[in-house]
Amino acid sequence: MRPGPGEVLHFSEDPSIRVFRPHIAPTSVKATPYVWAVGHDRAPGYWFPRQCPRAMAWLSPKTSDEDRARIIGDGCGTRVHAIEYGWLEAMRTVELYAYRLPAEPFQPADAAMVATTEVTPLGPPERVGDLFELHAEAEIQLRVLPRLHEFWDAVIASSLEFSGIRLRNAVAR
Repeated sequence: MRPGPGEVLHFSEDPSIRVFRPHIAPTSVKATPYVWAVGHDRAPGYWFPRQCPRAMAWLSPKTSDEDRARIIGDGCGTRVHAIEYGWLEAMRTVELYAYRLPAEPFQPADAAMVATTEVTPLGPPERVGDLFELHAEAEIQLRVLPRLHEFWDAVIASSLEFSGIRLRNAVAR
């Protein structure tokens, strides 16, 4: 599930959104209200239940051979996502939807895309489907761990690119 040309995506468990209105996210450090979306490269980071903590890492031109072997594994693709065992059932059963939004009102903001005006979806939301299958089709490793923090610590100390989402929901250290 990726955006097409001229599109960005917003993932949600709510299939009834008709208009996206700018708001300030509860965890935001910025006071500007935004509509949030993602482009092609960041879409896989949202193939999860909304509240699911996840740690993700992928290759970049700066990635050392040692870090690739240690974190991703030799011959194991270019990207790895990790969740905790406690989220397996939610991964199996969540009804996740993707909203296709027009790209033109959005601007890059860190790893996401943001708009400061209301945005109407290009059509009805699309059911994302089996999240495990989506990862497999994209050749993204999906690891299930007892706790994310040890993996996350290794990732952020490496030469890989990375993203952590909802880590505050992870099992405590």
